Amino acid sequence: MYASHDKLVIFDADGTLIDAFDAIAQTFRLRGMDIGDLARFQKRRNLFKYFGGLKEFPKNLVRQSTPQQRKELINTLTEVYRDSAQLYPGVAALLQQALDTPGLRVGMVTRNITHQPEYTLQRLFARHGVALEQLDFLACIPLKMEKTWHFRRAREDLGINPSRVWVCGDEHKDYQAALAAGLNPVIVSYGFEDYQRLHRKYAIPDEQIVRSPAQLCARMSHTLELPSMVRLELEIDSLGLLNSAV
Repeated sequence: MYASHDKLVIFDADGTLIDAFDAIAQTFRLRGMDIGDLARFQKRRNLFKYFGGLKEFPKNLVRQSTPQQRKELINTLTEVYRDSAQLYPGVAALLQQALDTPGLRVGMVTRNITHQPEYTLQRLFARHGVALEQLDFLACIPLKMEKTWHFRRAREDLGINPSRVWVCGDEHKDYQAALAAGLNPVIVSYGFEDYQRLHRKYAIPDEQIVRSPAQLCARMSHTLELPSMVRLELEIDSLGLLNSAV
């Protein structure tokens, strides 16, 4: 029925593997603005995420009001991503082990607004010892574009059974896109949307929500049967991080 017996994992980057909030906060500081704290950021609707809360909104709005200011903001964000943005703890090892595992295909579909986003991500991951050229596919899509088509196209091109495909993202739209493509979603609550928003507002089952980077590493290493990640899981567990919420 299917051309391949391989498994496939599709990662989102921003907010799932990359600490995007920290990069955005750093960018705002460099431009004389304040994005606020992570908890409030996660609760804002997309239109207002990048204007801060009531306290930060007036100053942020003034500093993003002209096309030139917005251009300079993206320029700074691009520099931050390329030179100093960080991956969440443990995910570089998880990603590299997945890339090195026979019979496992690895791809990335993510929304990223930096300049030349593929190059930006290559620079960022290279600083953490991961060469994105090893991916089976990398798609950087506009903020408003849905991911369903990309998920379905990647799976079909590789000839993989949809039951053997997992999608790791950080927004309810990632969950919905994975289901629409017939795939298995795993959604993190430490990125762009928090646990309450994902679980209560969008009815994502608790069993499909991962609450910390450590839990993501443990969950996916078990799901994808990555044997050399067992030691990392034990080290994480010894620190008491597997059940920590972020």
